[in-house]
Amino acid sequence: MTDKLYYSIGEVSKMLGVNPSLLRFWEKEFPQIKLRKNNKGNRLYTAEDIDLLKRIYHLTRECGYTLDGVREQLRAPELLDEKMQLVKTLSEAREFLVELKKQL
Repeated sequence: MTDKLYYSIGEVSKMLGVNPSLLRFWEKEFPQIKLRKNNKGNRLYTAEDIDLLKRIYHLTRECGYTLDGVREQLRAPELLDEKMQLVKTLSEAREFLVELKKQL
């Protein structure tokens, strides 16, 4: 991510690989998402909003949690941070190994 203060819904949807409609749905389901809107009503996401959306994406799409399960997991952010860091590390290791295999 660059050092922008705000990101549009289109930028965030591309980052996460989801439709903008899903982001609007999550906005309604999770009051923790505190995005801003400009004078035109366009949604503006901060880096913190994007981190939260990444957590929601990870729990729903990668871990298979229901929305109620995600709400429960978001109540204990320390544990979730550790799990997400572990998943990130393992994903990076996997990518490295796949690339290494291609070179052999």
